[in-house]
Amino acid sequence: MTIHKEGYTSIALTVLFIFIINAVVEYRFADAFVLRWFVYILSFALFITVLQFFRNPKRTFTNGDNLIICPADGKVVVIEETEEGEYFKDKRLQVSIFMSPVNVHINRNPISGVVKFFKYHPGKYLAAWNPKSSTENERTTVVVEHKNGAPVLFRQIAGALARRIVWYVKEGDQVTQNEQFGFIKFGSRVDIYLPLGTKVNLELNQVVKGGITVLGELA
Repeated sequence: MTIHKEGYTSIALTVLFIFIINAVVEYRFADAFVLRWFVYILSFALFITVLQFFRNPKRTFTNGDNLIICPADGKVVVIEETEEGEYFKDKRLQVSIFMSPVNVHINRNPISGVVKFFKYHPGKYLAAWNPKSSTENERTTVVVEHKNGAPVLFRQIAGALARRIVWYVKEGDQVTQNEQFGFIKFGSRVDIYLPLGTKVNLELNQVVKGGITVLGELA
Protein backbone atom coordinates (compact mmCIF):
# COMPACT_ATOMS: atom_id res chain seq x y z
CA MET A 1 0.00 0.00 0.00
CA THR A 2 1.17 3.53 -0.79
CA ILE A 3 -0.08 7.01 0.09
CA HIS A 4 -1.95 8.94 -2.61
CA LYS A 5 -0.35 12.17 -3.80
CA GLU A 6 -3.42 14.14 -2.68
CA GLY A 7 -2.62 13.23 0.90
CA TYR A 8 0.90 14.65 1.21
CA THR A 9 -0.13 18.16 2.29
CA SER A 10 -2.93 16.98 4.59
CA ILE A 11 -0.66 14.45 6.30
CA ALA A 12 2.11 17.04 6.75
CA LEU A 13 -0.36 19.50 8.31
CA THR A 14 -1.70 16.77 10.58
CA VAL A 15 1.81 15.90 11.78
CA LEU A 16 2.52 19.59 12.43
CA PHE A 17 -0.75 19.98 14.37
CA ILE A 18 -0.01 16.87 16.45
CA PHE A 19 3.53 18.09 17.18
CA ILE A 20 2.29 21.48 18.39
CA ILE A 21 -0.50 20.05 20.55
CA ASN A 22 1.81 17.49 22.16
CA ALA A 23 4.52 20.11 22.75
CA VAL A 24 2.03 22.39 24.51
CA VAL A 25 0.77 19.54 26.68
CA GLU A 26 4.33 18.49 27.58
CA TYR A 27 5.24 22.07 28.53
CA ARG A 28 2.06 23.22 30.28
CA PHE A 29 0.82 19.97 31.82
CA ALA A 30 4.00 18.02 32.53
CA ASP A 31 2.58 16.63 35.79
CA ALA A 32 -0.81 15.64 34.36
CA PHE A 33 -0.02 12.01 33.51
CA VAL A 34 -3.57 11.02 32.52
CA LEU A 35 -4.11 14.09 30.34
CA ARG A 36 -0.81 13.59 28.55
CA TRP A 37 -1.59 9.98 27.68
CA PHE A 38 -5.10 10.93 26.60
CA VAL A 39 -3.62 13.46 24.15
CA TYR A 40 -1.04 10.89 22.96
CA ILE A 41 -3.76 8.36 22.20
CA LEU A 42 -5.95 10.92 20.42
CA SER A 43 -2.97 12.13 18.41
CA PHE A 44 -2.13 8.59 17.31
CA ALA A 45 -5.77 7.91 16.36
CA LEU A 46 -5.93 11.14 14.35
CA PHE A 47 -2.72 10.32 12.49
CA ILE A 48 -3.88 6.79 11.62
CA THR A 49 -7.29 8.07 10.50
CA VAL A 50 -5.81 10.63 8.12
CA LEU A 51 -3.20 8.15 6.89
CA GLN A 52 -5.77 5.47 6.05
CA PHE A 53 -8.01 7.99 4.30
CA PHE A 54 -5.29 8.72 1.75
CA ARG A 55 -4.20 5.13 1.27
CA ASN A 56 -3.71 3.81 -2.24
CA PRO A 57 -3.84 0.02 -1.96
CA LYS A 58 -2.40 -2.22 -4.65
CA ARG A 59 -5.15 -3.93 -6.62
CA THR A 60 -5.68 -6.37 -9.43
CA PHE A 61 -8.21 -4.56 -11.59
CA THR A 62 -11.15 -6.05 -13.47
CA ASN A 63 -11.10 -5.19 -17.17
CA GLY A 64 -13.58 -5.78 -19.96
CA ASP A 65 -14.38 -3.94 -23.17
CA ASN A 66 -18.13 -3.91 -22.56
CA LEU A 67 -17.97 -3.99 -18.77
CA ILE A 68 -18.74 -0.99 -16.57
CA ILE A 69 -16.50 -1.10 -13.50
CA CYS A 70 -17.36 0.64 -10.22
CA PRO A 71 -15.60 4.01 -10.13
CA ALA A 72 -15.30 4.15 -6.34
CA ASP A 73 -15.23 2.17 -3.12
CA GLY A 74 -18.33 2.36 -0.96
CA LYS A 75 -21.93 1.21 -0.66
CA VAL A 76 -24.63 1.27 -3.34
CA VAL A 77 -27.39 3.61 -2.16
CA VAL A 78 -29.38 4.23 -5.37
CA ILE A 79 -30.38 2.09 -8.36
CA GLU A 80 -33.26 3.73 -10.22
CA GLU A 81 -34.48 5.34 -13.40
CA THR A 82 -34.30 9.11 -13.14
CA GLU A 83 -34.26 12.27 -15.24
CA GLU A 84 -30.70 13.48 -15.90
CA GLY A 85 -31.07 17.20 -16.50
CA GLU A 86 -27.58 18.50 -17.10
CA TYR A 87 -26.26 16.68 -20.17
CA PHE A 88 -28.65 14.01 -21.45
CA LYS A 89 -31.87 15.78 -20.45
CA ASP A 90 -33.76 12.52 -20.57
CA LYS A 91 -34.29 9.40 -18.50
CA ARG A 92 -31.25 7.36 -17.48
CA LEU A 93 -30.47 4.54 -15.09
CA GLN A 94 -28.77 6.05 -12.04
CA VAL A 95 -26.43 4.10 -9.75
CA SER A 96 -25.02 5.94 -6.73
CA ILE A 97 -22.13 4.87 -4.49
CA PHE A 98 -21.74 6.45 -1.06
CA MET A 99 -18.13 6.77 0.11
CA SER A 100 -17.70 7.00 3.89
CA PRO A 101 -14.55 8.50 5.47
CA VAL A 102 -13.12 4.99 5.95
CA ASN A 103 -13.28 4.13 2.24
CA VAL A 104 -10.51 4.58 -0.31
CA HIS A 105 -11.41 7.88 -2.01
CA ILE A 106 -9.72 7.43 -5.37
CA ASN A 107 -12.13 7.68 -8.33
CA ARG A 108 -11.51 5.54 -11.42
CA ASN A 109 -12.85 5.55 -14.98
CA PRO A 110 -15.65 2.97 -15.27
CA ILE A 111 -15.09 2.55 -19.02
CA SER A 112 -12.53 3.43 -21.67
CA GLY A 113 -13.39 6.09 -24.23
CA VAL A 114 -13.27 9.80 -25.04
CA VAL A 115 -14.29 12.56 -22.61
CA LYS A 116 -17.13 14.32 -24.45
CA PHE A 117 -18.15 16.63 -21.62
CA PHE A 118 -16.70 17.97 -18.39
CA LYS A 119 -17.98 20.63 -16.00
CA TYR A 120 -17.21 21.69 -12.43
CA HIS A 121 -20.05 23.09 -10.29
CA PRO A 122 -19.45 24.98 -7.04
CA GLY A 123 -22.23 24.34 -4.55
CA LYS A 124 -23.42 23.31 -1.10
CA TYR A 125 -22.17 20.58 1.24
CA LEU A 126 -25.33 18.63 2.03
CA ALA A 127 -24.92 15.11 3.38
CA ALA A 128 -23.91 12.85 0.50
CA TRP A 129 -26.93 10.56 0.98
CA ASN A 130 -29.34 13.50 0.55
CA PRO A 131 -31.01 13.19 -2.91
CA LYS A 132 -30.56 16.96 -3.43
CA SER A 133 -26.78 16.56 -3.18
CA SER A 134 -26.75 15.37 -6.82
CA THR A 135 -27.89 18.77 -8.05
CA GLU A 136 -27.03 21.25 -5.25
CA ASN A 137 -23.64 20.18 -3.86
CA GLU A 138 -20.19 20.98 -5.18
CA ARG A 139 -19.65 18.44 -7.95
CA THR A 140 -18.08 17.57 -11.26
CA THR A 141 -19.76 15.95 -14.25
CA VAL A 142 -17.83 13.78 -16.71
CA VAL A 143 -19.26 12.09 -19.79
CA VAL A 144 -17.17 9.41 -21.49
CA GLU A 145 -18.25 7.95 -24.82
CA HIS A 146 -17.40 4.29 -25.36
CA LYS A 147 -16.08 3.25 -28.76
CA ASN A 148 -19.48 1.66 -29.50
CA GLY A 149 -21.07 5.10 -29.10
CA ALA A 150 -22.63 4.54 -25.68
CA PRO A 151 -22.13 7.52 -23.34
CA VAL A 152 -21.68 7.06 -19.59
CA LEU A 153 -21.96 10.01 -17.23
CA PHE A 154 -20.33 9.96 -13.80
CA ARG A 155 -20.45 12.67 -11.20
CA GLN A 156 -18.21 13.38 -8.20
CA ILE A 157 -20.30 14.90 -5.40
CA ALA A 158 -18.91 16.55 -2.27
CA GLY A 159 -20.48 15.51 1.04
CA ALA A 160 -20.92 17.21 4.40
CA LEU A 161 -17.24 16.62 5.25
CA ALA A 162 -15.79 16.80 1.75
CA ARG A 163 -14.31 20.21 1.03
CA ARG A 164 -12.25 19.53 -2.04
CA ILE A 165 -12.91 17.65 -5.27
CA VAL A 166 -9.92 16.89 -7.46
CA TRP A 167 -10.13 15.82 -11.11
CA TYR A 168 -7.55 14.78 -13.70
CA VAL A 169 -9.57 14.84 -16.95
CA LYS A 170 -10.75 17.39 -19.48
CA GLU A 171 -12.85 17.36 -22.64
CA GLY A 172 -11.19 15.53 -25.51
CA ASP A 173 -9.06 13.25 -23.35
CA GLN A 174 -8.79 9.59 -24.26
CA VAL A 175 -9.24 7.74 -20.97
CA THR A 176 -8.63 4.14 -20.00
CA GLN A 177 -10.82 1.97 -17.81
CA ASN A 178 -9.68 1.91 -14.14
CA GLU A 179 -7.24 4.80 -14.50
CA GLN A 180 -7.73 7.53 -11.89
CA PHE A 181 -9.96 10.40 -12.96
CA GLY A 182 -10.15 12.13 -9.58
CA PHE A 183 -10.17 12.13 -5.79
CA ILE A 184 -12.61 13.47 -3.18
CA LYS A 185 -11.44 14.38 0.31
CA PHE A 186 -13.34 13.25 3.44
CA GLY A 187 -16.63 11.56 2.63
CA SER A 188 -18.57 11.82 -0.61
CA ARG A 189 -20.61 10.16 -3.34
CA VAL A 190 -20.28 9.16 -6.98
CA ASP A 191 -23.31 8.95 -9.29
CA ILE A 192 -23.22 7.02 -12.57
CA TYR A 193 -25.87 7.54 -15.28
CA LEU A 194 -26.27 4.74 -17.81
CA PRO A 195 -28.42 4.18 -20.91
CA LEU A 196 -31.80 2.65 -20.11
CA GLY A 197 -31.66 -1.10 -20.57
CA THR A 198 -28.11 -1.41 -19.27
CA LYS A 199 -27.66 -4.63 -17.35
CA VAL A 200 -26.68 -3.75 -13.76
CA ASN A 201 -25.06 -6.45 -11.62
CA LEU A 202 -25.37 -4.64 -8.29
CA GLU A 203 -27.93 -4.60 -5.48
CA LEU A 204 -28.87 -1.88 -3.02
CA ASN A 205 -26.57 -1.72 0.04
CA GLN A 206 -23.95 -3.84 -1.69
CA VAL A 207 -20.36 -2.95 -0.76
CA VAL A 208 -18.25 -2.37 -3.86
CA LYS A 209 -14.58 -1.79 -4.71
CA GLY A 210 -13.43 0.75 -7.27
CA GLY A 211 -11.66 -0.83 -10.21
CA ILE A 212 -12.69 -4.32 -9.12
CA THR A 213 -16.48 -4.72 -8.78
CA VAL A 214 -18.39 -5.03 -12.06
CA LEU A 215 -21.24 -2.51 -12.02
CA GLY A 216 -22.87 -3.66 -15.26
CA GLU A 217 -22.52 -4.30 -18.97
CA LEU A 218 -23.05 -2.01 -21.94
CA ALA A 219 -25.63 -3.24 -24.44
